[in-house]
Amino acid sequence: MNVAPMRGGTAVQDHVALAEIELCGELIIAASAAAERLSFDRIDEVLRVSDHQDPTGHADD
Repeated sequence: MNVAPMRGGTAVQDHVALAEIELCGELIIAASAAAERLSFDRIDEVLRVSDHQDPTGHADD
């Protein structure tokens, strides 16, 4: 991975931004491969979103 050099020879890495860019790329690939609009469920699948449940069995909102 290449990072932008800054003065003083240090490099900047924004791991959150890189992760978001990767997910956007995956979403674009999925959308371009689909014959029609992606459903919300398919978007959640591509973005690796799931309904997490706490130990009591209640879904997080």
